[in-house]
Amino acid sequence: MNYLAPSILSADFSRLGEDVSVAEENGVAILHIDVMDGMFVPSISLGFPVIESIRKKSGMVFDVHLMIREPERYIERFAQSGADIITVHAEACTHLHRTIQQIRQTGKKCGVALNPATPLSALDYVLKDLDMVLLMTVNPGFGGQSFIPAMYEKIRELRGRIERESLKTDIEVDGGIKVSNTGRVLEAGANILVAGSAVFEGDIAANIREFQKIL
Repeated sequence: MNYLAPSILSADFSRLGEDVSVAEENGVAILHIDVMDGMFVPSISLGFPVIESIRKKSGMVFDVHLMIREPERYIERFAQSGADIITVHAEACTHLHRTIQQIRQTGKKCGVALNPATPLSALDYVLKDLDMVLLMTVNPGFGGQSFIPAMYEKIRELRGRIERESLKTDIEVDGGIKVSNTGRVLEAGANILVAGSAVFEGDIAANIREFQKIL
């Protein structure tokens, strides 16, 4: 099944609760929450209090994407804050398998993210332990970037591997997702699409409906 996962990084934080509610009321099942530490990526974004506050008002699946160094320090805390899926970057973990085990121990679903230049071989010994792989289709840290065309082939390669190994792993893509490229991204093999400005800029409900026509 295909899903749209709006990223609240592009929402209006002066009315975040309202924006999140509009997304949920219009059929969105997954909310993407970007956490940045200013070290793994240049930007700094939200943390535990924001997740906890919107968790009280939403029944959506919270897809928490940790763009932070040494994420193992905070796995338990993010689980307690309301995350349903916790995704860490392979590049940020000294002991990736151990971090995956930590996430599993919280009872939450586990994802691993790869930056555009990181090869799929980084997943060689962990893919079977994952619920989801997040392929960054821009370099992480800022919204509003353009999709990197080479990532279509990376998505295809990962989908082929998942099918050969008879896995049920989701492929999420994040970066530069718009209505105009959604069809091609789905065709390549992704099934969860993160979109920020394409959802939260302008009429949120209308934007979601445009994506839903393609999904």
